[in-house]
Amino acid sequence: MTESTEAHMPKMKLARPVIPTILALAFLGGWEWFVRTGHVNEVLVPAPSHIFKWFYESLTNGELLSATWVTMRRLMIGFAIGAALGVPLGALCARVRWIRDTLGVLALGLQTLPSVCWVPLALLWFGQEESAVLFVVVMGTVWAVVIAVQESVLSVQPLYLRAGMTMGSKGWHMWSHVIFPAALPGIVSGMKQGWAFAWRSLMAAEIFVVILTGFGLGSLLHAGRELLRMDQVMGVMAVVVGVGLLADVIFFAPLERWLRRSRGLER
Repeated sequence: MTESTEAHMPKMKLARPVIPTILALAFLGGWEWFVRTGHVNEVLVPAPSHIFKWFYESLTNGELLSATWVTMRRLMIGFAIGAALGVPLGALCARVRWIRDTLGVLALGLQTLPSVCWVPLALLWFGQEESAVLFVVVMGTVWAVVIAVQESVLSVQPLYLRAGMTMGSKGWHMWSHVIFPAALPGIVSGMKQGWAFAWRSLMAAEIFVVILTGFGLGSLLHAGRELLRMDQVMGVMAVVVGVGLLADVIFFAPLERWLRRSRGLER
């Protein structure tokens, strides 16, 4: 790498967020102008300033922070349970043919089922309880993880398996030192997909399952619809998107970079 290239790299890193920031400000400014000039009904399409006002007020009275904490707690518990079930089940589907022909096919079918379809069953089986919400989140997570792990393990090159067996690797040693490391990039991608499905499942559950012990972001979203508070609806949607992006920046993106660097795909 030449000195001129190294000198330009910090400038490129600094300039990278400038264009998205300018575009975002231009979009918000145009949105504000469009609403303020009366082109749309301000009740149905609030201006960004009204959304920011709701955001500030809900942060000040603690309502938004409390709802976000309740939602994140449910999300992390449900996702952890779904991933803990999905990883071993997906590995079994990949290595045992009859399990793949039964559970694997079932997982593929259930993944296509919208998460909201689990809500009536959850209400009938668990009632208006925390376990009903967790059940919906787990059902929305586990099948995506099962399919991702199954496909990742099946995609491991046979050459790696033969090399491991030649060197005497078998059983758990084969799994921990050959199969799992080779399938890890696909497994991480599956976890990321499972996280997205968990989010969608949780929002569906919180909208329909009202739990007096804890109102989450889905409950705030539903309340905004009932009260015709579109500023609240759009504000909650923005929080959900922001939390999802933050999770990717803090956890998934660094993990994926580490995997690429460990395999020599990125410096």
